[in-house]
Amino acid sequence: MTKLLFWQLARFYFIFYFFVGLFTPYWGLYLQSLHFSTIQIGILLSLFQFSRIFAPNFWGWLADHTEQRARWIRITAFIGAVGFCGIFLADSFYLILIIMMVMSIFTCSTMPLAESLTLSHLSSHKGNKSYSHVRLWGSIGFICAAFSLGFIIDLTNINAVVWALLVTQVLIFRIATQIPEKKLPLLESKKRPITKVLLNPQVICILIGCALMVSSHGLLYNFYSIFLKENNYSSLMIGLLWSIGVICEILIFLIMPKILKKINVRQVILISLGLAVIRFYLIGAYIDNLWILIIAQTLHAATFGSFHVGSIHIIEYFFNKDHHARGQSLYNSIAYGVGGAIGGIGGGLMIENFGANITFTLSALLPLSGFVIIFLGLRDFPKDI
Repeated sequence: MTKLLFWQLARFYFIFYFFVGLFTPYWGLYLQSLHFSTIQIGILLSLFQFSRIFAPNFWGWLADHTEQRARWIRITAFIGAVGFCGIFLADSFYLILIIMMVMSIFTCSTMPLAESLTLSHLSSHKGNKSYSHVRLWGSIGFICAAFSLGFIIDLTNINAVVWALLVTQVLIFRIATQIPEKKLPLLESKKRPITKVLLNPQVICILIGCALMVSSHGLLYNFYSIFLKENNYSSLMIGLLWSIGVICEILIFLIMPKILKKINVRQVILISLGLAVIRFYLIGAYIDNLWILIIAQTLHAATFGSFHVGSIHIIEYFFNKDHHARGQSLYNSIAYGVGGAIGGIGGGLMIENFGANITFTLSALLPLSGFVIIFLGLRDFPKDI
């Protein structure tokens, strides 16, 4: 991979996840400032997950058939930015619901297309495990956003998040225009039916296991900041805790190529799920202990970082080049769409009825279930996929 191509991709990951670093820790706090209930916040924050169920599949199908992934990345990024402008006119729950629904349909489709395009570029270069080295720039973007916005909010007010998100959406589109296209030849002259891939029992197990892992993270992304705020943590400290997790995520991205030479992706995913059980139990049981929360945040290296890399490679292995974009889109839809929506909305209902402490503690059962399903249903794999 040339240095120019690497930095074109890395720059896009940086700015996209800069947006995520603004949205994930602080958008829930912004909605809380509008005096929405926990269930309403859960619904609004889960719109991205709901959109991921169907929208990325359409764009993935379109990208595979037109072989123009970069073009559709630009289109989805542009409409996502335009859609977000409506937030300045919204003054009620239902208006914000409509605006976030429109925006999420396009914004949630941008990254699966970018993942597919990145893997397409990397596949034609020796040492394609360097995906993790490109992806770590997204984590750096997340840290920069989470830390800086927390500081700004403490100095000003929560409304700063709205303007920061708008500017970042525009930058996502601008940088997307600089990503080069890449076409890959099919491995076979005729494509396999995608239903044949989806009905593979191992694919079913990995998708269910991933959805369970992401369900626990759906709760985390929607309510962790609110949970911390209610326990008297400042916006700056909230940003720092998020940043600690992502710093550890960056470190794991740096060493993942070496890890994948030692153990296979099945083992990576199982270890990640096991550590997720510990992480979510600690968050629920020790929210008032900063040092234990810091330990729990370091486990983000496994519960997102290594798990994400392992999942991306396993999906690439099963769907391969004839369903390149759709494979990543389907994974995104089922794991982050269905799984994230269950965790986000279900978590809101649980918190409303049982409280955040119990809800976060019980969420440890989700990755535990995922561990059992993948352990039993996913066969061993070679180290070099």
